Amino acid sequence: MKKIINSPQAPAPIGPYSQAVVANNVLYISGQIAINQATGEIVRTTIEEETKQVMINLGYILKEAGADYSNILKCSIFIKDMGQFGQINAVYGEFFPENPPARETVEVSRLPKDVSVEISCIAQL
Repeated sequence: MKKIINSPQAPAPIGPYSQAVVANNVLYISGQIAINQATGEIVRTTIEEETKQVMINLGYILKEAGADYSNILKCSIFIKDMGQFGQINAVYGEFFPENPPARETVEVSRLPKDVSVEISCIAQL
């Protein structure tokens, strides 16, 4: 049986999907982009700030499910410019000071709302 997770603090889905789904104590969080829920605006100041907002949005959903960043098993990072990998990686790493999750990072040609980074994750509850 699956349970849908939606955090009012995280941006509402922009398509026909849920923010997250729990099945068998595993949380699957849909890709998050840098929408600031309070303003409805996309954070585009720097790639570091954009990445930080994405990670904050993931955190809201984790919290709604009763988890935190330490519960994450795997992340998938999609970026428009592999040249920004270092900056994205530095911010991402701040959220995992110990035992970071498995992950992949891939460059893609385009992301929703023309953002520069999108991150999804899987966590154990």
